[in-house]
Amino acid sequence: MTPMQAIQSATVSAAELLGLPDKIGRLAPGCYADLIAVRGDPLADVTVLEQVDFVMKGGRVTKNNLTTEAPERID
Repeated sequence: MTPMQAIQSATVSAAELLGLPDKIGRLAPGCYADLIAVRGDPLADVTVLEQVDFVMKGGRVTKNNLTTEAPERID
């Protein structure tokens, strides 16, 4: 199974099995969305998903290990 197939099985395919493909499993208007952020490209290295730096669940940030400082402004 490729990294993309693994991610899809945990999102899109799971939503279809639950009978909720119009509400969960994808990022689209009108859908529920829980989000994670990782450092790196999970399609290049799926193991980056083992180190989740940011979690948003139900519209609330529940974990944030990312830098929150604004970058310097360059005019």
